[in-house]
Amino acid sequence: MPDKLAYQIALTITPGIGSVHARTLLENVDDIEELFAEKPSVLGKIPRVSKSILKSLRSKETLLRAEKEIEFIQKNNINTCFLTESNYPRRLVQCTDAPVLLYSQGNCDLNRQKVISIVGTRHATPAGRENCENLVAGLRNKGYDVLIVSGLAYGIDICAHQAALANQLDTIGVVAHGLDKLYPSQHYNKSREIINQGALVTEFLSQTELDPRYFVRRNRIIAGLADATIVIESANKGGSLITADIANSYNRDVFAFPGRASDKYSAGCNMLIKTNQAILIESADDLEYFLGWEPEEKKKEAIQPKLFVELSSEEQVIYDCLRKEEQLPMDVLASHCKMPISRVSTCLLNLEMNGLVETLPGNLYRYRN
Repeated sequence: MPDKLAYQIALTITPGIGSVHARTLLENVDDIEELFAEKPSVLGKIPRVSKSILKSLRSKETLLRAEKEIEFIQKNNINTCFLTESNYPRRLVQCTDAPVLLYSQGNCDLNRQKVISIVGTRHATPAGRENCENLVAGLRNKGYDVLIVSGLAYGIDICAHQAALANQLDTIGVVAHGLDKLYPSQHYNKSREIINQGALVTEFLSQTELDPRYFVRRNRIIAGLADATIVIESANKGGSLITADIANSYNRDVFAFPGRASDKYSAGCNMLIKTNQAILIESADDLEYFLGWEPEEKKKEAIQPKLFVELSSEEQVIYDCLRKEEQLPMDVLASHCKMPISRVSTCLLNLEMNGLVETLPGNLYRYRN
């Protein structure tokens, strides 16, 4: 009888079942094994579960392909995390179209306290590279242990990974194929460094053929893993703008470095800023300010609650949400309150200064009685 991982893989490769549909299926069963053991008449009551989908899900070919992938996983020390498991990235689980199964190679906690994604054009200019390097180095110099996520592509992506490695920060390379190959192949040696100081992450099985559509799917993981997405450089079209759009749809913060009106690879960043789809930043200081970050050694001692504090409407919504839920991470709180993380961060800081909220390990927040 196949093990649970085989069932998890089978769910992801069954024709007619995408990420959103798979999540619906999982929400209607207590355990994934039920999808393979329960009577079709019972499962047929779940929305959009047809006899043909059940047949494909439980087919011998599907399960054999899953077993073959497990052999590859075991041989190559690949890690997996499934949507319903505790090690699944908590930021990504909030995204309705998140992959139900992730594969990774390396050793890195995807639930780190501070995670940012850095993206940009494949045709990075010297100024763009300098902005990227200065941003990462600036965050490190401020004492932040930030996890840097990018797509291992040419240009800004590889610059972000290199800057993270140079500053002893862990970095995640999200790829649009299985872990049996590396695209672009010129970055193979750098990918080995990333595995030693972070991880490669994908939703794709081994032997997956390269397909331009998969890079868009990859971009949603880049956006979903992070608190904020920073666009360093971009023309008026490209994958970076897609990633920024996805991040905005997830209610995550988006930042962009501005450029001259005549610069081709600043046109996309300028457009994001001009249309209020991104916040203008020029340095690590700006990012620190807008995200409300404060180095651990500079955090102030807890303040006793003040009586009769006058709260803004946004602060009241956040405080009421924390009273109801007891404690929440910032990104989940932002999702519940339907506010961008930058606003939630500012409000939380004010609430904490007034002694109404306190910070817990793991970037959790709770109200104080």
